[in-house]
Amino acid sequence: MRNSTVTKFILLGLTDDPELQGLIFIFLFLTYTLSLTGNLTIITLTFVDSHLKTPMYFFLKNFSFLEMSFTSSCIPRYLYSIATGDRVITYNSCVLQVFFTDLCGVTEFFLLATMSYDRYLAICKPLHYVTIMSNRVCRILIISCWMSGLCVLIPPLSLGLNLKFCDSNKIDHFGCDAFPLVKISCSETWLMEQTVIICAVLTLNMTLTCVVLSYACIVKTILRFPSAQQKKKAFSTCSSHMIVVSITYGTCIFIYINPTAKEEVAIKKVVSLLIFSVSPVLNPFIYTLRNNEVKKAFKDSIKRIALFSSK
Repeated sequence: MRNSTVTKFILLGLTDDPELQGLIFIFLFLTYTLSLTGNLTIITLTFVDSHLKTPMYFFLKNFSFLEMSFTSSCIPRYLYSIATGDRVITYNSCVLQVFFTDLCGVTEFFLLATMSYDRYLAICKPLHYVTIMSNRVCRILIISCWMSGLCVLIPPLSLGLNLKFCDSNKIDHFGCDAFPLVKISCSETWLMEQTVIICAVLTLNMTLTCVVLSYACIVKTILRFPSAQQKKKAFSTCSSHMIVVSITYGTCIFIYINPTAKEEVAIKKVVSLLIFSVSPVLNPFIYTLRNNEVKKAFKDSIKRIALFSSK
């Protein structure tokens, strides 16, 4: 985003009402703290517990790190803005926020697709699973997710860096985001808008296709299992991931597919806030509360800490 006369932006946030701002601050502070605590717990457990050294938990560990990075790219700055009343953000800080927010967001979709593929191999190709999903392959897949996110981000980012801002510097959002920035630019933004939409739709289509195909094969395989106990166990290993996928894709599709009418701006800001605050909180709890191995690892860790403290 090339700077013309604007050197700083003003983030308008969600509301000017002091009472509502206080409630929003408390809500965001609690959800952000819970998000960091929950995701850090998962990351710690996958490092210390030997039973969680499988590819599934390797991907879950990286997903938790991605969730923390995603929410940390925006929420702390908004909390600071509410607490101090300072809504000004510099041009460079705004660019960095857009970059890291979008990179983490896009990478998350590729990682969810990779996790779906991992579940497909575990259930549909169990005899070859350990051979295929070696440590080297897992690391390559994680690097590929980040590189794919970066490749998707480069075209709109390169166009965005050439945008000029002349008159208005007020961003109608709680953070720097592509569409609010495009709205206040004095450059021709048609190509930029189309590029953002195309990249978003391609990312959603590619990753969602992978997820749907993986789970179609998984369901088909599970239904062939002879016993109900086997079916229940197989479905339980995928249920947490399916819930997270539904939440992530559902909210994103709402933002990008829903018509961008002016009266819907406030709704989209609220939905964006939920993506940044509620989803990163729900995900670790979904995975821990619905996963017996993670719950067992957590209880064992608590017992070890209690035993160590008693000594």
